[in-house]
Amino acid sequence: MKKSIAITIFSGAILLTSCVSKKKYVELEGQYNDTRSTLAKTQLEKEEAETKLAKIEDRVASYNQKIQSLTDSNNDRLQQFENVVLSQNDKDRMKAALANVDQNELANAKTLEDSMNLIVSHNLKKNLDTSLIAEGEEDDIEINIDETVVMITISDKLLFKSGSYRVNPKAEPLLERLANVINSEPALEVMVEGHTDSQTVKSGSYIKDNWDLSVERSTAVIRTLQEKYGVAPEKLIAAGRSSYAPLTENETKEGRATNRRTRIVILPNLDKFLALLSAN
Repeated sequence: MKKSIAITIFSGAILLTSCVSKKKYVELEGQYNDTRSTLAKTQLEKEEAETKLAKIEDRVASYNQKIQSLTDSNNDRLQQFENVVLSQNDKDRMKAALANVDQNELANAKTLEDSMNLIVSHNLKKNLDTSLIAEGEEDDIEINIDETVVMITISDKLLFKSGSYRVNPKAEPLLERLANVINSEPALEVMVEGHTDSQTVKSGSYIKDNWDLSVERSTAVIRTLQEKYGVAPEKLIAAGRSSYAPLTENETKEGRATNRRTRIVILPNLDKFLALLSAN
């Protein structure tokens, strides 16, 4: 009888142990299946994200290819350079022109305007040789070049009679040579300044004062350059300085003669220069 009870108790213990293990197994199996499901879902989401990213990258690459294709096929594509729009052809022309200028001067050029001024100055200097000054005029014409600004000073003895703003016919050959220099370089502006001495204009004269005289003389030179020698009027600027920018004192006859003069100031024009580049 005792033996039968012992067997029963042992069998129950085995059965109890077996039931606990199965329950735990089912629980772990459920956790495992959940993990597999989450992993599969994550893998699917990862693949979908990678597919979307690949499509976006393909679209970006396609756009870049189209942009590059358009750029490469257009030699006149516009580029922004120092706030000035230049085409690649413009830049190529500038490089070719700069190859001819003084390389020491070019080394000091820091801006687009500096480079443009060097090109215009180089072209201008080629025409500012002794042909501008005829024999016998050496004492009445002075040429100075300050960086890229050319200043040509002509005494009134050559251009005008005393107190008059009518251009002396003897000065026309000089103005014709000057017009040839101006016309040789389209990218220029030319300011003609009239200067007088400090003596008062004679009473009863048709000229009111030295301001009037200096402006009238400047305008007379400009009209001659335009009407007789074909200088484009849009390149010309008239200015009168009266007696307020003297070169020397006005107390002597020689000093007053020095101060009575017309100055031609030749200035490179950036806008015109760039327009000429783009037009070629």
